[in-house]
Amino acid sequence: MTLTSPHLGSSTGWTDARLLYALEEVVEKELNRHLKVTKDWMPHEYVPWSDARNFPGFFEDGEAWDPAQSKVTDIGKIALVVNLLTEDNLPSYHHEIASLFGRDGAWGTWVHRWTAEEGRHGIVMRDYLLASRAVDPDKLEQFRMAHMSEGFESDNRHSMLHSVAYVAFQELATRISHRNTGHQSGDPVCDRMLSRIATDENLHMVFYRNLLGAAFEIAPDMTMQAVRDVVVNFRMPGHGMPGFERAAAQMAIGEIYNMRIHHDDVLQPVLRFLKVLQIDGLGPEGLQAQEELGLYMNGLDSEASKFDEKLAARKARMAARAAG
Repeated sequence: MTLTSPHLGSSTGWTDARLLYALEEVVEKELNRHLKVTKDWMPHEYVPWSDARNFPGFFEDGEAWDPAQSKVTDIGKIALVVNLLTEDNLPSYHHEIASLFGRDGAWGTWVHRWTAEEGRHGIVMRDYLLASRAVDPDKLEQFRMAHMSEGFESDNRHSMLHSVAYVAFQELATRISHRNTGHQSGDPVCDRMLSRIATDENLHMVFYRNLLGAAFEIAPDMTMQAVRDVVVNFRMPGHGMPGFERAAAQMAIGEIYNMRIHHDDVLQPVLRFLKVLQIDGLGPEGLQAQEELGLYMNGLDSEASKFDEKLAARKARMAARAAG
């Protein structure tokens, strides 16, 4: 099916303020839909408190942390730390979207509701890690301090449309990362917890994806350019944390998050749902952005195929080594 979007003049006709006003009713509709389908849940109910014991310090019976105390796999531990440190930066994310979207009306209600829901994720993940002794608690706190002390600035803070486009993809990326971490963790308790978090992230993605669809209807050229920019330059929000590059490489090999997953499970579903590459009625700037987006996706698919081949060869070598 081909979508026909109204071409409403040049991109210069739209400002962030005008777009915020134009999309207010859509935000209210999506907020009401979200509140009807989302379910409140209690973080403490997902934590294995019976596994917990005191750490050394002020407690005489404190037991020092040891890697053998946890059943979580090595790749699970790496991904859990990355995912938690990402969630820890919630104050910065709140500041970013509150500054862009505002604190009043439906936009403001959504900003605060989203922040409250995201807050649960950091709470339950940290409580799980400490109660189950999955990671070194001292290093976890040192990483948190270092990461948050650096501050966070979004690549898309210059534009409301770019920010909406980014979170439409990023919320889905976070959902996939949490879900795959749970599957690879080796602990059913961890898997259940991260599945609950992933459900929230998926609902957040639906909100922003639908909002992005509405933006295509009223400002197709600008929205297409924003989507192109975001997809081509996409980075996860935790890219600035200590040791992120090494951890990301290990998560890629561990099939928690890599190029193939990014292409197939994050970018393609959103682009396909909104039929972004089939939208017509675009002006010259929108058409160019659409063409460049299509070319980029084709290139990413090719690069992902090369990664798949390398990963398969690595698995074969490891299997041969284990058999020998």
